Amino acid sequence: MRPSPSTPAALSRRTMLAGAAALAGATATAAATAAPAQAAVTPAAAADTSARAGRRAKTVVFRNVRPFGAAKPTDLVVVDGRISDGPAPHGAKVVDGGGRIALPSLVDAHIHPDKTTWGGSWVSRRPASGIADYVAQDVELFRSQRRPVAERAYGLMSHAVARGTRGMRAHADVAPAYGLAGVEGVAEARERLRHALDVQIVAFPQHGVIRTPGTAALLEKAAREGVIDMIGGIDPIGFDQALDEQLDLVFGIADRHGVGVDIHLHDRGEKGMLAMRGIVERTRALSLAGKVTVSHVFCLPGLTDRELGSIAADLGEQDIALTTVAPSDSLVLPIARLREHGVRVGLGSDGVRDSWSPFGDADMMHRAHILGWVTDVRLDDELNECYRVATHGGADVMGLAHADFRPGAPADFVLVRGECLPQVVVDMPRRDMVVHGGVVVARDGEFLA
Repeated sequence: MRPSPSTPAALSRRTMLAGAAALAGATATAAATAAPAQAAVTPAAAADTSARAGRRAKTVVFRNVRPFGAAKPTDLVVVDGRISDGPAPHGAKVVDGGGRIALPSLVDAHIHPDKTTWGGSWVSRRPASGIADYVAQDVELFRSQRRPVAERAYGLMSHAVARGTRGMRAHADVAPAYGLAGVEGVAEARERLRHALDVQIVAFPQHGVIRTPGTAALLEKAAREGVIDMIGGIDPIGFDQALDEQLDLVFGIADRHGVGVDIHLHDRGEKGMLAMRGIVERTRALSLAGKVTVSHVFCLPGLTDRELGSIAADLGEQDIALTTVAPSDSLVLPIARLREHGVRVGLGSDGVRDSWSPFGDADMMHRAHILGWVTDVRLDDELNECYRVATHGGADVMGLAHADFRPGAPADFVLVRGECLPQVVVDMPRRDMVVHGGVVVARDGEFLA
């Protein structure tokens, strides 16, 4: 990064969620000012490597931007899609940032793009008393849609890019009612967006693994054909009523085909904790550390501090990640406490305008705002940490490098008008520019196809 001649507004304090003073306190400031010795990628070095490969390095300079809202503007030099600490070569392409704040692009660690009605006609929802009712309405909605999954998913996913999302873990329903249509549709959208969005696909058995015959065979087929990155599961006790049978099947498929696991767990109390212990045991037994995620995990917020510390230690030891969609103050995960044990925690959108809810917009800056709202944060550091969970937290869950502006980091960032990061989280300004791998993929809130 190089200083720019003009100097707009000032920066405020940095990063943390309430009650965790040392969580990642120096991340934002260090990212804007320091360069790790081992990661430096200079234009000269990149050009040398590219020349040996028979091509020239592609360099772009994003001029007059303020990483994390820094007081002094700088130039971001991007070489072959990564941040560089060297000077830009003569004749490099220049993009003027106009003094805007540059922030890491966001990561949606949990979303269901196959279910969405985004971009279509309004759908009036009916009452539902539980997962089974919602599942039945899912099928009705799927059959009523004139647009295929690929079209609907692409519309929502490209909209997410325009709102600053760089990565997404997409859950797609797998059941006899759909076959693999959901997975295949999301995969088609992923291919169309490969230049702008990193996507992992989960084969999600929304109808149950055991209670719906034929689902297990579809999960196996999806994994065998290499369409997916992860196998899902859902409430092994509360919904499937087959704890060991479901977990053995899901983990068995993951182990055989070398994919990960991401299980929806809404069960609370002892049902949820029994499932959590079963997940930890199988992760350990199959040496799947680092490849397992549990989503929602409503059984954790109600634990005593001692109980939470015990399960968090197990999760940290097996490197089992968690995701939350911050649905309410009583169900959002205790992120700071979990991170004390090294547990990776990401934030997600969940469903967007589907049969479950008319709400949702796939805007992860909005979701960071919601996280702050439901956890009743007030301080700048707390608001900064909400953004960190929506960026680096999700990147950790997906195994993506942090887009933190350090030399060698992916050049994935958004440019917005604002005063400082806490104000951006509260006001959610328009994403004036979205950059993925050093390429502008959206401007003024519109995706550039």
